[in-house]
Amino acid sequence: MAKNGNTETPARNIISNGTKIQGDIESDGDFRIEGIVSGTVKAKGKIVIGETGQIDGQIQCQSADISGKASVKLEVTELTILRATSQFTGDIITKKISIESGAIFSGTCQMAKTAVPSQQEIKPKS
Repeated sequence: MAKNGNTETPARNIISNGTKIQGDIESDGDFRIEGIVSGTVKAKGKIVIGETGQIDGQIQCQSADISGKASVKLEVTELTILRATSQFTGDIITKKISIESGAIFSGTCQMAKTAVPSQQEIKPKS
């Protein structure tokens, strides 16, 4: 709860068509990509890559819904959806996956019962 008594809603962010970003992005909420991103995108919520969206790099999120082009290492704690218009190249680690007819998928997929922490999130024992 926020200090004023209202519940906080996670941020919803969008990178619109015609926008190009190079670098790393972190968000506490959801993220929609319609433009071009090169780098790492980390979100505590859902990442949507629209039909005009393109990403090259790494994604870490709770769920992913891909309709555009992705050339990434994808780590998802819940559900990954590759829509019919998607073109995915890379590696997927996810709890659940749905691949629609027409989707292009080239890479590997590892299904995990629980979230698999990335190497960056693993802290050494003291």
